[in-house]
Amino acid sequence: MLSMTSEVMEGCTRAGYPGPVTGSVPESPVGALLREWRQRRRLSQLDLALAAGTSARHLSCVETGKAQPSRAMVLKLCETLDVPLRERNTVLLAGGFAPEYRERGLDDAEMRSARAALDTILENHEPYPAVVVDRYWNVVTTNRAMGLFDSAVPEALRGLPPNMYRYALYPEDPAAPVQLANYHDVREFLLERLLRQVQATGDPVLRDLYEEVSAYPMPPEPETSSPAMPSTPFSVPLRISTPRGELRVFSTMVTFGAPSDVTLSELAIELFYPLDDFTDESLRAMFELTTRANSV
Repeated sequence: MLSMTSEVMEGCTRAGYPGPVTGSVPESPVGALLREWRQRRRLSQLDLALAAGTSARHLSCVETGKAQPSRAMVLKLCETLDVPLRERNTVLLAGGFAPEYRERGLDDAEMRSARAALDTILENHEPYPAVVVDRYWNVVTTNRAMGLFDSAVPEALRGLPPNMYRYALYPEDPAAPVQLANYHDVREFLLERLLRQVQATGDPVLRDLYEEVSAYPMPPEPETSSPAMPSTPFSVPLRISTPRGELRVFSTMVTFGAPSDVTLSELAIELFYPLDDFTDESLRAMFELTTRANSV
């Protein structure tokens, strides 16, 4: 009976490689990347092959460099593995193919409709805050209501490219007028979310961001605990201490459906909503005061 290794090697020969496959085969860059993504998704070769409509034998040949996948096969495997568009281009290049997905700036003429959609969502969400972030949680743009929290930006981060994770987790000045009342809970939630993103993408920039913000010194627990919140459907709402009182908000994330552009695939809109009447009234009043002052 043939061993599995012999069967795979025979299958690679039948795929179009003359003679038996013997000796060591140089590792294929595209095969190595596909194997890395398969392992990241915790799939066996058989699981992936079944989902992608190919054979485990051929997939093994591709991963080991004994067979060269077609462009269509690379795209199919990437789609099945839910590889981000930016990384799909990387896998294609490793296989000797041209990238499939363009990366346009939001000011590109072809992105006019997408930019208009962003502007509409941001403007219509006022007087509540909203922010557009990229893959690395860098701020791309905001609505005017997001300016209500300018005073919460740590002094050490002012003048640097704005990043939502740095803004949220950088140690706060105890004398700052606006602070997170439940910093420790929010920190735990955000770090868990970022770590999942790192594990899902393997992105070194995200990994660096995680290592940076997780290393920020932990502020001491407040001497007096905040008043208990009524029961809510959100495990970790944002509780923001302000001179007006404690604001309580939750957020939703909005993304573009079926993007074929790298930039659009990496954008997300975070929309903040009031969790109680006091927060609703306060956000409306603060926004009205701010817009009135800016119009003078």
